[in-house]
Amino acid sequence: MLPYDHGGDIYGGQEIRVDFSVNTNPLGMPESVIRAIREGTDQDVRYPDYQCRALRRALAQRYHVGEGKILCGNGTADLIFRVCACLRPRRVLIPAPTFSEYGRSASLFGAEINEYPLREGGGFAVDSGFLAAITPGTDLVFLCNPNNPTGRLCDPALLEEIVLQCGENGTVLVVDECFIEFTDGKSILPLMAENPHLLILRAFTKLYAMAGLRLGYLLCADEALLDRIAAHGAQWSVSTVAQRAGLAALTETDWSEKTRRFISAQRSYLLEELTRLGLKAYPGEANYLLIRAPFPIRQPLLERGLMVRDGGTFTGLDETYFRVGVRTAAENQLLIDTLREVLHG
Repeated sequence: MLPYDHGGDIYGGQEIRVDFSVNTNPLGMPESVIRAIREGTDQDVRYPDYQCRALRRALAQRYHVGEGKILCGNGTADLIFRVCACLRPRRVLIPAPTFSEYGRSASLFGAEINEYPLREGGGFAVDSGFLAAITPGTDLVFLCNPNNPTGRLCDPALLEEIVLQCGENGTVLVVDECFIEFTDGKSILPLMAENPHLLILRAFTKLYAMAGLRLGYLLCADEALLDRIAAHGAQWSVSTVAQRAGLAALTETDWSEKTRRFISAQRSYLLEELTRLGLKAYPGEANYLLIRAPFPIRQPLLERGLMVRDGGTFTGLDETYFRVGVRTAAENQLLIDTLREVLHG
């Protein structure tokens, strides 16, 4: 079997009281999404629309772009794989630590992976040195904004410079914004029209807690490039129920703002309490936090029914690091109480 280095593996037989290893919305699915899933089952006897026309139309209205500039897929992991399958890049640049599927997918197609190390002393932020690492020989760059597992947003001015540098070098840039709506950060979408080498990844997975439905999308001004990328995936990669749920989610006009308020309050609470426990918690801006303990802490927490994300599976980190998703107030309190028990008895 393939090695698994993500969160959410609760199927191994152990009793999990709360899964902090995932970073989906603790508010769960919106009621409109739940209704759409339950009430549309009569549609599921049919093959799904392989072009996701209704969903792309709704997304186009949301982002004020043409429908041909949107490609839907079976989650962002599917789209990352398709990008690499289509482009077959020889040299790929990614920050480290970051989401592992970028390097994994590119490696499957023979790419040389160049990792730009993010400094702990700089809070694991992407800095201006990243620009120098984008050379004319760089075929593809992946950036996660905010980054995973650090939760850090890239400085907007630096991100714009990265877009321009990639354009000058003929480099394709993929910016993963799956967590941007949990933050007060701004999307890079306004730069897309003038930069056809820019691909923007988004997903319903995190904000709408639809991880099991698998629904992501890719935005790009170069429609011909999107068509080529689309050809490297299955015809029916997005199920009927996922398309239906996505359409319902897009009717939720205040869900992002409601989520941001909730996450901001709970993240602040966790940062304060984790620091009181003597742990090093890095002040990220997303719905998860990267933490460092004096010793590997994942297993002791697992024995008490709490699953956290093992930091040792990220390049540049070791097993003393772990990532936690920001959960509900009661669940966050349980995490703090359990950590206090593990650390101080």
